[in-house]
Amino acid sequence: MNQLTAIFKRYDTAIWVRFTGTVLTSVTGFMLRPFLVLYLYDKLGGSVLLPMIVIGLQPFIGMLVSLWGGGWTDRFGRKPLMMAALIIQTCSMAGMGFAESVWQFAALAIMNGLGMSLFFPAANAQVTDVVPEEKRAEVFALLHTALNVGSAVGPMLGMLVFKQNPTLVFGIASAAFLAYAIILWRNVPETLPVVTDQATGIQAKPPKLELSEHRPLLWFTVLAVPISLLYAQMESVFPLHLRNQTADYQTVFATLMSINGTSVILFQMWIVRWTQNASSMKIILISYMLLAIVAAGYGFAPFFGLLVAVELLFTLAEMLVGPHMQKVVSSMAPQEMRGRYFSIYGMSWQIARAIGPSMGGLLFTHYGGHAAFSVFSALLVVAGVAQYALLRTILAKSAKTEAAG
Repeated sequence: MNQLTAIFKRYDTAIWVRFTGTVLTSVTGFMLRPFLVLYLYDKLGGSVLLPMIVIGLQPFIGMLVSLWGGGWTDRFGRKPLMMAALIIQTCSMAGMGFAESVWQFAALAIMNGLGMSLFFPAANAQVTDVVPEEKRAEVFALLHTALNVGSAVGPMLGMLVFKQNPTLVFGIASAAFLAYAIILWRNVPETLPVVTDQATGIQAKPPKLELSEHRPLLWFTVLAVPISLLYAQMESVFPLHLRNQTADYQTVFATLMSINGTSVILFQMWIVRWTQNASSMKIILISYMLLAIVAAGYGFAPFFGLLVAVELLFTLAEMLVGPHMQKVVSSMAPQEMRGRYFSIYGMSWQIARAIGPSMGGLLFTHYGGHAAFSVFSALLVVAGVAQYALLRTILAKSAKTEAAG
């Protein structure tokens, strides 16, 4: 009991609320993810194109709204934006269960994209508000573990519920978002730092973010896109590539997903505590190189045992890179711009989810899976080296500034 109390006291209440809410919504999210395309395919009269357009609306809207979402959280606070996002997603999921036309599905997908783009910049800025810098990688790893609870158990639960009543899955997802909103409202205070004008003593408005003055963040985000592209291929091209390589591709794919989710749950916290005092710059470079090997492995692994080894390597890289990338963003961000920094960094995922499937699909259609994954492997090598050089430059400039001060 004393050990459990010590673990609970290790993090702020806001972190445990985020952990609980992430488990709730990730389980229901992964219940939906493998079957959403099939559900839309049936609802929209057997069209292949319309479901893809509907699903693509979410990241597209996310890209458009992200910058405003980050600015609003720096101005109005973390809690109001997170509450609004969760209520929007509650309504979106509830509506999906009753929608019939493509226009209804499109409107609800736009709502869901709006909610996601409002939530994550505010939520990640909140982490930065309440967690000391030396523990941030650990906390982001804890949240990544919570996310993978969903990937480990959600698809199987989703399959069972979908067979009984597909509409029920949307109801469960809606209830999860609503429960998260209630828990947040009752237990988490506002964490937005109060910045006062030194001359007047009055609370100052957040300064405008001139992108030209924050080029390191922009380059950091651009160079993160190849990582997100690899994830996009996992959900789109990789199953098709497996289908051409093995007869039982569905079982192989599901097994690899389960290995990934379970491994993250078991080892994420240990990995990040082992590396939290290491140089994030070096950890990130190593992660890019591991992911490049993984991309090549997905393309060329000739048998199941080797694919399992590749998936374990992917899991290791994932456990290393995510928390340290977020830690770097939290350290780069000025106190009054944390929401906007995380919203800009988050666009690397939105961009990849918007263009990744079509980009990979074109390569796969014209050149095959081997060539497609070779291209992404090469992109990761180039981006990893460039990211390392960028972080080394940022660190050198920071050291000079501290010395001058």
